[in-house]
Amino acid sequence: MSKIKKGYFYSTCAAFTVAAAALVTPAAAQAQNVDSGASEADAIIVTGTRIQNPGTVSASPITAIGAQEIQQQGAVSIENVLNRMPMVTPDANENVSNGADGTAKINLRNLGSNRNLILVNGQRLLPVQATDVNFIPSSLVERIDVVTGGASAVYGSDAVSGVVNFILKDNLEGVHMDAQYGFSMHRNNNSARRSLLDDYGYEKADKSPIDGEKFDANIAMGTNFADNRGNVTAYFGYRKVKPIVQADRDVSACALDPNADRTGYVCGGSSNNEYGLFQPLTGPSAGLRLNNTKDGQKTWVPYGSDFTYNYAPLNYFQRSDERFTAGAFAHYEVTPAAEIYGSFMFMDDHTYSQVAPSALWQGETYTINCNNPLMSASQGQQLCGSAYGTAATQDLFIGYRPVAGDARPRRDSLRHTDYRVSGGVKGEIADGITYDTNVLYSRVLFQENYQNDIDPAKAKNGLLVVDVNGVPTCQSVVDGSDPKCVPLDVFGYNNISADAFNYIYAPTFTRGVDTETVLSGNISADLTNYGIVSPWASQGIGAVFGVEHRRETLLFEADALAIAKGTNNSEGKFNVTEFYTEVQVPIIQDMPMADELTITGGYRLSDYSNLAKKVSTYKAALVYAPIPDLRLRASYNRAIRAPNISELYAAQSVGNVSGQDPCSGSSPTASLEQCVATGLDPAQYGSVFECPANTCSALGGGNPDLKPETADTYTVGLVLQPRAIPRLTLTADYFNIKVKDYISSVSAELIINQCTETGDPYFCSLFHRDPRSGVLFGAEGYVQSTTQNTGSLKTSGIDLGATYRIPTDMGQIDLNFDGTWLNDLVTEPLPGLGSYDCKGLFGPTCGQPSPEWRHQARITFSDLNDLYSISVNWRYIGGTKLSSNSDQTLLVGSDKYIINSKLPAYNYFDLTGSAKITDALSMRIGVNNLFDKDPPAIAQGLLSSFGNGNTYPGVYDVAGRSVFVALSADF
Repeated sequence: MSKIKKGYFYSTCAAFTVAAAALVTPAAAQAQNVDSGASEADAIIVTGTRIQNPGTVSASPITAIGAQEIQQQGAVSIENVLNRMPMVTPDANENVSNGADGTAKINLRNLGSNRNLILVNGQRLLPVQATDVNFIPSSLVERIDVVTGGASAVYGSDAVSGVVNFILKDNLEGVHMDAQYGFSMHRNNNSARRSLLDDYGYEKADKSPIDGEKFDANIAMGTNFADNRGNVTAYFGYRKVKPIVQADRDVSACALDPNADRTGYVCGGSSNNEYGLFQPLTGPSAGLRLNNTKDGQKTWVPYGSDFTYNYAPLNYFQRSDERFTAGAFAHYEVTPAAEIYGSFMFMDDHTYSQVAPSALWQGETYTINCNNPLMSASQGQQLCGSAYGTAATQDLFIGYRPVAGDARPRRDSLRHTDYRVSGGVKGEIADGITYDTNVLYSRVLFQENYQNDIDPAKAKNGLLVVDVNGVPTCQSVVDGSDPKCVPLDVFGYNNISADAFNYIYAPTFTRGVDTETVLSGNISADLTNYGIVSPWASQGIGAVFGVEHRRETLLFEADALAIAKGTNNSEGKFNVTEFYTEVQVPIIQDMPMADELTITGGYRLSDYSNLAKKVSTYKAALVYAPIPDLRLRASYNRAIRAPNISELYAAQSVGNVSGQDPCSGSSPTASLEQCVATGLDPAQYGSVFECPANTCSALGGGNPDLKPETADTYTVGLVLQPRAIPRLTLTADYFNIKVKDYISSVSAELIINQCTETGDPYFCSLFHRDPRSGVLFGAEGYVQSTTQNTGSLKTSGIDLGATYRIPTDMGQIDLNFDGTWLNDLVTEPLPGLGSYDCKGLFGPTCGQPSPEWRHQARITFSDLNDLYSISVNWRYIGGTKLSSNSDQTLLVGSDKYIINSKLPAYNYFDLTGSAKITDALSMRIGVNNLFDKDPPAIAQGLLSSFGNGNTYPGVYDVAGRSVFVALSADF
């Protein structure tokens, strides 16, 4: 890990006082203001390049987020800071519960979190498929550099949309302590949502809940030694987050569905209901949907929407979490030619997701014997007809969620224990010639315990019951195959015994281990003093030559029950050896109409053990400043992303996806001809069961035959710092990124829509209907959505930034602004099959909102003596339209929605104040979402990735008004 002797990493300027004063700063704007006091021996590192010399600047657009911005947001989860930035789309985060893996990830340019690289002090954080920014101790962050644009030539695979470099304070002198407590205080006053709950007899959320408490405490200490030639810095941290359940917010207290004409909402949910749904596959009632009555009697009546189960209330809107972090950084300069350095980082993060109670799920084929003594005579006759009372059996789907009695929400215990060790030697071996050799090892241990889930094998045993001397007894007890079996009485509401609950509930356990080992070395040269200088410049050529070897492994194991439920073991490994170089040539400096003209080139050759041939990446960049006030910059990057180890070797399995089968129900929305194209038996038309809760099934998993993605990234921009207006910086940068052969799966929603709407044989071939029932859910009914090299991704737009500091007689005012205008966000799912543009859209295929315009702006006033400050932040999220209402061929859905046809623009305001209590002690108080704005309500069938609780909780604030108070001490 490279370290500046001054304890500072330089993003694009050593004079980082403007950004460190705070806010969100377009760091590249300050590129020309390199610290004139820095000696040539000082290693200046610019994120986006490995060239180290005092004159290095970046031609790539860089945004730097200072430590004070993190404090002003009261952030205890670092991903929330980045998710506010207009160039970032939220990914895995603390508000995702159903389907959560417990991690926090960053998604630049909405191209996927697997297409940007996360660094710590210029080195890879963790194995890319296991990246988790929970690992970052937020209180130790000096700043965050965000480089948007390809950087594979500099950092290797994965840096397609850019890199996020967390610069940590690794050179402390003294002790720094920080403790913060926060909570949410929301006002539930949405009359429309509360009236809807009244209509259904559901419990309403409390008027003024105070919940979601967060506590974060950190201590960091460091000391210099050996006449300041060495330093040791250590840190320890603890974070505790309490959950918020969806029942405590109006927007999420019931699962929202559209009404019949798509103009309003109804409380929907799941047909896997608490009374018990039965769908015989054989016998006289085959194809009917029957339900236990609500009065507890053993009577079946036709299923109707009034039986729907509201699964929302128990789901987490904010997961519970407990995290411990610890680490240390050390360096010691033996001689100028040999400085030994190293670091150790550790995290143990334990989070729980929680969703509605388990069930006997539709899609699983159950068998009931016709002489089951727990059935009533009427039920037996409906199920078996004349065979009632005999040992004959009938097959059926059951959707029975036993929430009465010993009901337990499903809880997923997700634990990540991460280790990261790095060490190396660096130094200056000649004037301007430095080297750096390093070994990095990281290990991620994942442990999952899925609790309160029903074991379908035990449920099947519990349904086969016979009369033994007047006592209902499992057939498996009689034949000895399962002596512990307890009869399962599903034939009436709340009839399951406590012993039966204890029998059918069984936890599953899975574990995974991801490792990454990186061996690297490079030599960097500043050739100024050797006379290798352009005749029109004072700064010489800079160059770096390096080699890197990386090895990654994956091991995932599941217990027998998890395997029986469809989870599979997986294992894999690969290695890559890379050679890279960069050369920077200052051509003109300090001349009329050419204050600076610099070109930079880079190249990397990568040899992957799992690929048939070597791959190359390269870059070219230009910086031209006709006058000191104006800097023009442009860059081109050819980036590659080799498939990560999960994409290669993850086991294939069937899982849930948002969607609905247009061939289901008594009156399908798709025609008979369309449904036959999906593989449906014509005889089943009009009798196929709907996907419960708008959740169908898809087959997903890895593919060892994947080839790398390639990407071309162009940026063109300017930096304006007019001398006539001191302290003002304006930036504008155009970006254009196109990814070819991108590694992904074709979305289930797209497959379903395209087959039924166009009859395209490719999409229709991806249907695998349950051969007995024709359904698209369960273990036998799904669409095939495995990983493959698909088509292309493209996005372009303009980033705008501004910083301005205004001195006054009372203090100073800092203004900061970052905004992004999105020109397009185009996906070509498969080559030659058309494309769609998600700019300004959200919905089943486009996913989270992609507004045309987003920005964040902050104004901060500080007094002359830095004793206090007050800051206001404005977050703007532009309006978006529903993608399935679009007239784009690949987006159009079978139904047009009036409700949710458009999400309005959102404005959030945050207020923070800070004050020094003593020279060593300071306090911060802040309120986020000051006006307690509700998130938009969205029908559950229109949500896609990271949709939760009838909205997109990563994009919009779901907790409501959030308050925090913090104390910091420095000694």
